[in-house]
Formats: sequence, C-alpha cells, structure tokens
Amino acid sequence: MQQSTQVAIIGAGPSGLLLGHLLARAGIHNVILERHSAEHVLGRVRAGILERTTVDLLDQAGLAERLHRESLVHDGIYIAFDGQRQHIDLKGLSGHAVVVYGQTEITRDLMSARAAAGLVTHYEASGVALHDFQNGQKPWLSYLRQGKPQELHCDFIAGCDGFHGVARHSVPPDAIRTFERTYPFGWLGVLADTPPVAPELVYAQHPRGFALCSMRSKTRSRCYLQCSLTDSVEQWSDELFWAELRSRLDPVSAAALQPAPSIEKSIAPLRSFVAEPMRFGKLFLAGDAAHIVPPTGAKGLNLAVSDVRYLAEGLIEHFRERSRVGLDHYSARALRRVWRAERFSWAMTRLLHSFPDQGSFDHKLQQAELDYLFSSRAAQTALAENYVGLALDA
Repeated sequence: MQQSTQVAIIGAGPSGLLLGHLLARAGIHNVILERHSAEHVLGRVRAGILERTTVDLLDQAGLAERLHRESLVHDGIYIAFDGQRQHIDLKGLSGHAVVVYGQTEITRDLMSARAAAGLVTHYEASGVALHDFQNGQKPWLSYLRQGKPQELHCDFIAGCDGFHGVARHSVPPDAIRTFERTYPFGWLGVLADTPPVAPELVYAQHPRGFALCSMRSKTRSRCYLQCSLTDSVEQWSDELFWAELRSRLDPVSAAALQPAPSIEKSIAPLRSFVAEPMRFGKLFLAGDAAHIVPPTGAKGLNLAVSDVRYLAEGLIEHFRERSRVGLDHYSARALRRVWRAERFSWAMTRLLHSFPDQGSFDHKLQQAELDYLFSSRAAQTALAENYVGLALDA
C-alpha cells in the first residue's frame, strides 16, 4: 500500500508527537510511524523537569491545560553535601522557576490531542527503512504494518525515534560525526507512592555516591542512587534501596524519608552523546536521535522540545513561504543549544558524582567547588540560569 504526506515523522514519543501537533496547526499534513504500541510508549518512565521555554511552547500550542492543573511549580532546588542541605533560589537568581510534570503525562496529553484532531499515527510499524533522502529526489519510507508491506512518500523526514532508532543509523557513516562520553556508573531509579522528602528536589553529593530525591506529585516520589554498571535490579531490594538512600542524604532529608513499596525500579546508564550535523538532505534529526545528556542537569526532554521548535519553524516557513532559510539553519541553531546543555549536564554530573578513579585530591576539589557555589551569588546565578533553561536563539 502506498501513502503520501508532507512530513513523515519517525517516533511517537514527545518530540515526534509535538512536532506533528505544531505542523498540523499550521496546516501541514504529517504521518507518524512508531515501532512500538501506544501502551508501550506510555509505559516509559522518564524525566519530569520542564524549563520555562518548554512550558511556554506547550502553552502556545494549546497543550498545557492539564499541565497547569496538575503540575508542581518549583522556585528552587536543594543541594546536600557534607551533612548539610543548601537551597538554590532559582527564581530569585534567574527570574524563572521550573515545572514538575512527568514526561509520560506530556506524552499522554499529546496522544490525546492527536487523536482528537484525527491525525494519523501508525503504531507497531516494523522494519522502517528510509530511501532517497540525500539524493535530491522525493524521500520515502518502507515498513511493515500487520505484516503487510507499506510505503510512505513525503517531502521531508523527521527522525524523532531516539538514540537506538533507525533515522540516525540510516545516515552514511562518512556524512555524520559523533561525540560521546560514557560514564562509569548508572542511576538506579525507584518510583513509589511516598511523600517527597522536601518541597523541592534534593541533589546529594556523598562519598558513597550521588543521590537524588525527585517527585511526580505531592504523594509520589521518584528517587535515584548512583550505582555500578554491573549492578542488577534484582540485587536491590526495596529495603536495601531506601536504607542506602537514607545514608547518602543530609539529616533533615533523611529524617523525612518514608520508605514505600516500589512501583517501578530500573537502572539507566549515563552518557553524553552528540551527532553532527542534525540535517542530511531531507532528513532531520531531533531529540534523542541526535543527542543524549546525563539526567543530572534535567535537560533531555527540554532539548528535544527546543529542537522541535526550531524544526517546526523551518518547515512551516518552507511550506508557507517556499523559503529554505529556517531549514538551512536548523542544525546550527539546535546544536548551539545542545552543546550548552551538554556542558551544563557534564558539569553537574562531575560536581555531584563519585568517580571510580577519584582520589583524595579530586574529592577535595569537589568539596571546594561546592563550598564556593554556596558562598558566591555569581556561581549560584550561573547554575540557576542554566537549570531553568537558557533563552532560545532568535
């Protein structure tokens, strides 16, 4: 079966769904191909810290009604080290706050909006292959749906299918350059119905390893421990997890901790990754398909949203005005923001984690940097500006 559209989007995660929504509002026809089921996509447990620019775009797109009703607005964060818990006043230092709203909930809102608009998403589309996106011809995709061969012809392809997706892997090796740093530890995450230990997130630096107490609501917490990459979830009972978390927290946070049975438990490796460029003829990469950041800086979803904004602007400009300017500048605009976020996420990771090869000298430097952070308004302002999100390029 052969179909046609203006923009073919690979991936029905937040970036693909948001891009489809923005294009549809501008009258640009698009079809999304997703290799998994809708239930699988909604089952992914991901981050939930939204920058102001992300919330602004969701507002402009008419997608933020439930977000404003159910989210939590945080004016700051806590950083704990050496038995103390210090507050960073994000709003006072930068003029902006952040919003806590789970990525799963954003995905649910986007799916509902797409269904209400009658837009086409093909779930469980397997064997997706990209054709003719670099040779000046009209690109197309082949795939299987319900075991039957399908073709989707289009003007442009947007690869929003994540780090392991087919879009980036379809680019010839000599046309792309990648930059990567893998970290010698992972994050063990637990989701549980228990009140947060503090009104805002607590980042803890400890000789035994990093810890983070986050939340999804006033009654549901998402907590993390730095762990070895050789660890397995089975090694970590709920009792062991909560005991270890308590040992890494400051006394005030530890006293507020209320252990509860885990709803979900998983281990995620940490990596920094960037692919350059983010455009290959008529194929554009966005979100995790083009870059990964360690979650310490809370930038992954927000970077995907800024990519989508730049790409949607370029595509809308092309179809409305037949102008190539936005598309020609997409990669450079997106990568400038990506590398700034990579720098901040790497700095936060280095500051708060214990590295296996870290000696006493490195530990002392880490302590000195944290001490300086809490004695310098300028240092706190720099952290706050990056954490709440830098302004988008014009």
